[in-house]
Amino acid sequence: MAASNQDLGRTLRRLRRLASLTQEELAERSGVSVDVIRQLEQGRKHSARLPTLHALAGGLGVELTTLLGDPPAVSDTGENDGPRFVAVRRAIMPALWSPEPEPPEPGSSLDRLRERIADGWTHYHAAEFDTVMKVLPDLISDARAAAASGDADDRGPGFAALGKALQLAGHVAVRMGKTDLALTSLERAADAAERSCDPLLLPMVVNSTAWTYQRQGRLEDALSIALRAAGDVADAGRTATADGLKVWGALTMSAATSAARSGDYERAAAMMAAAEKEAARVPKLPESGDNRMVSVFSPSSVRIERVRLAVQYGHPREALELAEGMRLSKDTPPSRRPVRAALAARGMEELTDDGALIVSELVSNAVRHARSHAIRVTVTRPGPSRVRIGVVDKSTRLPELGEPRDEDEGGRGLPLVRALARDWGTDSLPWGKRVWAELCGRERG
Repeated sequence: MAASNQDLGRTLRRLRRLASLTQEELAERSGVSVDVIRQLEQGRKHSARLPTLHALAGGLGVELTTLLGDPPAVSDTGENDGPRFVAVRRAIMPALWSPEPEPPEPGSSLDRLRERIADGWTHYHAAEFDTVMKVLPDLISDARAAAASGDADDRGPGFAALGKALQLAGHVAVRMGKTDLALTSLERAADAAERSCDPLLLPMVVNSTAWTYQRQGRLEDALSIALRAAGDVADAGRTATADGLKVWGALTMSAATSAARSGDYERAAAMMAAAEKEAARVPKLPESGDNRMVSVFSPSSVRIERVRLAVQYGHPREALELAEGMRLSKDTPPSRRPVRAALAARGMEELTDDGALIVSELVSNAVRHARSHAIRVTVTRPGPSRVRIGVVDKSTRLPELGEPRDEDEGGRGLPLVRALARDWGTDSLPWGKRVWAELCGRERG
C-alpha cells in the first residue's frame, strides 16, 4: 500500500534543495530511482510506498514526519510578530533600562498566580495558543513582581512561578517557530528555577530546552542535557515521588527521541524500554504537584511513543510487536489476535509496514482526541485476503476526517490512514466506538 500526500512532491523538492542535492544525488543517497523522485516532484506521482518514503527521508537526513508534513502549530507569517506576540517578546525580554519590578501589592495571592499559570498550561496543551498569548505578558509581569517580594518566604515560590511562566512562554515561542526567542525565555526560566523552592522545576525547564534543541537540529546537545538532568533527578532520590519519576521519565523519553533522530535507534529503544518499566511505579507513589504542570508519564504514554519511534525509524515489525494487544487500562482485556501474528499467519507480511503505521495513527488519535484511557487493538478477517485492524475505546466522540492546512499541526493521521487502507470506518458501540482500517493483500490460490 502507498502513502499519499498532495503536497509530498512540493515538500520533497523543497527539502532536496535545502540539502543542496540534485535529484541524481538524492537517488544515490536514498536508493530510490531518479524517475520516481522526478515524478513525485513534478506532481505526476502523488503517492509512494512507506519503505520508499523512509528511504527518501533517510537520504535527505530528515524525519519521516518532516517529509509528510510537520509544520509549526501556527503559521510563521507576519501575524506572529503582531502586537500580541510583540507583547510576549517584551515580557520575556524587557526593554533596556526598564524599571525593576515592583513588589506585589498587598493582598496579592501566590496561590491565585499559580492557578492562573496552571490554567495557561491547560490552554497550551489544548492548542489554544492565541488564548495563552493574551495572558502571558500579565502572567510573567505578576510572577516577576512575586519574585521581587520583600518577604523572604515568598521569594522562593515567586521565582518558581516566574520559572513556570517563562517556561510556558518558551513553549509558545517554539510553536510560533521562534526557537531562538524560546531559548532566551528558557534560559531565564532556568535562572528563576535555580532560585526557586521547587527542586523539580530546573529539570523540567531542561526538558523544554532539550525539545527546543531538537527543533533546531541540535540533537547531540538535546541528548546530553536530557541525560544529565535525568541523572541528577535520580541521584537526588527524587524518583521516590510520582512527580519526580514523571520528570525523570519525560527527560529519558526526550533523550531517546534525540538518540533515534541521531541514527542510534537501538540506544533509543533501550532507553524507552527502561522508561516503560519505571513508569509502572507511578501509580504507587505519592503525588505533590499540579498535574497540569508536570509531565505526563505512564506505561501507556511510553508504549505509544515506543510504537511511534519504531514506525518512524523503520522498524515496523517491532512496532507491531509493541502494539499487539496494547492495553491502556487494567480492566481492558488484551487482543486475542495480535496484528503481527495475524498478518504472518495469513501470509500477508507485505502489509507489515502499513499495518504498523495504521496502528500507530489510530491509537494516537484515540489517546489525543478521544481522551480515552481504555484502548485495545483488535484484528479480524473479513475476507480471504483482507485484514481489518481496529482500535476500540470508550469514547463516543467520532473521529473527523479533515483536510489539514499547511499551518495545522495535527489532522494528518486519518488522511494518512485513508491513503494506506483499502477502506476505513467507525462502528458505534453501546459504550464507545471502534475505528477500523482494512488492508488488502495479494490473492492466495
